[in-house]
Amino acid sequence: MSNYLVAMEAAWLVRDVEDIDDAIGVAVSEAGKRLNDKDKEYVEVEVGVTGCPACGEPFDSAFIAADTALVGLLLEIDVFNADGEKHASRIAKSEVGGALRDVPLSVIDVVETEGDEEEAEA
Repeated sequence: MSNYLVAMEAAWLVRDVEDIDDAIGVAVSEAGKRLNDKDKEYVEVEVGVTGCPACGEPFDSAFIAADTALVGLLLEIDVFNADGEKHASRIAKSEVGGALRDVPLSVIDVVETEGDEEEAEA
C-alpha cells in the first residue's frame, strides 16, 4: 500500500461574466464551496494552465464567449494506502466526483509520495 498525490482537471462553466479574472474567481470559489459543503476541505483547488500553441508559454485555462466562461481547474488530493496508481485515481475521482456532480473530471497526473504513519493519520 502506497500514498499518492492525484491531480485532476475539471471543466467548470461560469455564466454571465465579462472578465477572465472574474470567471476564474467565481469558478475557484464555487468549486471550493461545493467541496467544503461535502467536508472535502483537503482538496486543493486552483486554476489550471494551458500552454500557448504558438510560443509554449503557460496561461490560465479560461475562455469566454457570449458572456459564458469555461474554466479549467486543477484539483489535487492526497490518497493514502492505495494498491497502485489506478486504484489511487479511482479513489480520487470518487471522492471529488461525489462532491462535484455533473462536473467533468479527468486525472492528469498521479505521483507516489513518501509518507509516514503520522501523515496518513492526519
